[in-house]
Parts: sequence; C-alpha cells; structure tokens
Amino acid sequence: MSSQPIRSPVRILGIDPGLRRTGWGVIEVDGNRLVYVGCGSVEPPDNLPLSSRLLAIYEGLAAVLGDFRPLEAAIEQTFVNKDGVATLKLGQARGVAMLAPAMFGISVSEYAPNQVKKTVVGAGHADKNQIMVMLKVLLPKAEPKSPDAADALAIAITHAHHRTSAAMRLKVVGL
Repeated sequence: MSSQPIRSPVRILGIDPGLRRTGWGVIEVDGNRLVYVGCGSVEPPDNLPLSSRLLAIYEGLAAVLGDFRPLEAAIEQTFVNKDGVATLKLGQARGVAMLAPAMFGISVSEYAPNQVKKTVVGAGHADKNQIMVMLKVLLPKAEPKSPDAADALAIAITHAHHRTSAAMRLKVVGL
C-alpha cells in the first residue's frame, strides 16, 4: 500500500499596489483550507519625492517578505484610468511591488481586478463592502485595518484558488 505524499501548507503574499498605500496580505492554503496569517499596508509619507516613496514601498514589502516568508506572491494588474499620469505612477509602484518578491526568488502571479472580485464575491463588479463581508466568511480571523489590506487578502485568496492553473500555464510556456 502506497502512502499519500505529505503536503505542507503554502504561504501566499497578496499585494495591492499603490503610491499612497500598498496593501499586503498573507494567507496559508492547505488543500482547500485557507488560513489568515497577517495583513497591513506600507504607507510612505506623501511629502517624500517619488523615488523615496518607491524605496519605502520596496523596504516595507521586503520586511513583510522577511517576516512572513511566503512561497508565492500575487499582485493585482493595473487598470488604465482616465488620468494617464496617475496610471504611470501606479505602474511604478506596481513594478517595485513585483520586484520585492522577485528579489527573494518568489514568482509573482497577476490577476485582473474583476477576476479578484469574481473569485472572492462571485461577481466581477463587486464593491469593497462585499469584499469585506466575504473576507469575514473566508478568513474569520482577519481584521484588515484598510481597504488596501483587504484587497491584498482578496488577491492572495484569488491566487490560492487559481495557483494550479497559473503553474500549468508557466509549464506550458516553458518558464
């Protein structure tokens, strides 16, 4: 009789990038069970120059990565809004947020905002209140202090649900 391989929980970091607040959320997934580990946000002072704010985001996320030691990371894709300058600045924050896990040797998966909402709430156009309600159901011990931390947890949950298909896509592409 062969025994089943012992599977260990996988720790996932979700990141909701932003220049004012970059939310982060850490969960563990063991099969279909989700466990809340921690969440928060990196909030560089608004009066810093852009380069210093980006550095603060990197250092904050590096501290989270060092403290929580996730094996995988996920980030929300940028949506293009009407303000091109704001979109470009968000893209810079997003680039730094993707760099931090990469510097720790962790691959980063990307998810569209509507995919995150559909995964967590069941509807692609859910609002922040609906996400908070579902977070309480899926992660009862989680008490995010900001919408950014809540969104980061939702991104981590999305990755937990889609991670095997993301891994298969990487194998097919040969990365």
